[in-house]
Amino acid sequence: MQLSCWPGFSCAREQRSAGPGDEQAIRELYDRYEAAVEARDVDAVMALYVPGESLVAFDAFPPRQYQGAAAYRKAYEGFFAAFPGPLTDSVIEMRITASDSLAFAHGVDRWVVTGSDGKPVEMVLRWTNGLRKVDGKWLIAHEHVSVPVDPATGQADFLSNP
Repeated sequence: MQLSCWPGFSCAREQRSAGPGDEQAIRELYDRYEAAVEARDVDAVMALYVPGESLVAFDAFPPRQYQGAAAYRKAYEGFFAAFPGPLTDSVIEMRITASDSLAFAHGVDRWVVTGSDGKPVEMVLRWTNGLRKVDGKWLIAHEHVSVPVDPATGQADFLSNP
């Protein structure tokens, strides 16, 4: 069998597994994410993503696709401005699969945000992230956030159970 490879990518047939601390390091990244979001610290949030134009994010909210860290940073700034009150983010479930330099994590989060009207809004979000180890540090390189759609109404179901 011939192994084809995209230019610029290593195409080893042998998959090397993650080091013993990699899964824990990735879990700690999500702990830092949760704290940064709740503190509304955009710099701390963006420090968890790859810098530059290689970041790709598909979000649950329009415009739904962001190319590059600068675009996604603006999305976070807009989200925090739209929901200026208390905000909590808690991971309901998370699974991680990692090799030596690439990982996938997916899970479900429960967010409670507060709009300018003072009313809390609860959302259950599904997410999948592709992570890369850059200079020994795990960073999110691809993010996909979604909510299920109720087929009967065509509306987003923000409180769906996974």
